[in-house]
Amino acid sequence: MTNELTEITVVGADKSGLVANVTALLFERGINVEDIDQAVRDGLFRMTLHADTAEMVCTRSTLREALADLGADLGVDIQVRFPTDRETRRIAALVTKESHCLDALLRARADGDLAAEVAVVVGNHDDLEPLADAYGVPFVDVGDETGVPDEEHLLEVLDDYEIDLVVLARFIRILSPEVVFRYEDRIINVHPSLLPAFPGAKAYRQAKEEGVRIAGVTAHYVTTDLDQGPIVAQRAFDVPDDASVEELRERGQPLEAAAFLEAIQLHLDDAVSVHRGRTGLRESADADDYQLGLAADADAARPELPVDDLDAALQNAPDSPPAPDAAGD
Repeated sequence: MTNELTEITVVGADKSGLVANVTALLFERGINVEDIDQAVRDGLFRMTLHADTAEMVCTRSTLREALADLGADLGVDIQVRFPTDRETRRIAALVTKESHCLDALLRARADGDLAAEVAVVVGNHDDLEPLADAYGVPFVDVGDETGVPDEEHLLEVLDDYEIDLVVLARFIRILSPEVVFRYEDRIINVHPSLLPAFPGAKAYRQAKEEGVRIAGVTAHYVTTDLDQGPIVAQRAFDVPDDASVEELRERGQPLEAAAFLEAIQLHLDDAVSVHRGRTGLRESADADDYQLGLAADADAARPELPVDDLDAALQNAPDSPPAPDAAGD
């Protein structure tokens, strides 16, 4: 979908009539529905609807009020995001204790390399509050003494700061559908493996134990399936003989930050689309502006031959085959 369409998100307990009620309200106000995507997980319903509101016969505030009233009647939460609500989009960074991805994000914003505002840092521990303070970004701790986040508080923070994009800067907790459904295709995570390999916890240790020669990192959109969301960017690195888990982590963390920032920039540039669980560059995006996978020099080292082409193989065969070695040689 393009960012010129208004996005309407409906989240709440699954019940009949939700889609019909919302679409009927839009039709009555001259709003053309372009796309609807819906899902149910653990009894929780989510619908993301994109609509053309250019010809609607009401004001934005009236539409928001009407949808809010309808949501109250139906017992669901309905949010509206107009494409021109804000010139500069607002990011919330969710963190735990590892600093490298948050450091890269805050430095990119401070250096003017990020076309968005890092509006708030939200942690399930307070370890990274000093780093947020150093850049003048508010920090909110939503975790209990064991690090379990209060998702109701988290959603209140995201709403209070009018967040457009949620980024998980090594946030070591699984978000429930209550959060994910409200920010569908607007949550980016970075995972320390070449997904779909080694999902879940301790990915570097998994890579070490499986004896891989090449490991890597992945930035992806978050879905309700753990580490299975659409992949946006990846980076790879060699695994030396007898490398320890800590050595893998030291090699991987700078690449985590690089892939993380690139995925965020792709999203902010509206350069990537998601279709049936896969991402792709939009026609308007210049592929040379991004490094989605291997660096150019690494890609240049990739051999071009041989490939499975019998005709080419026969053409490359010698005119006179070599004589076989004599028996016993």
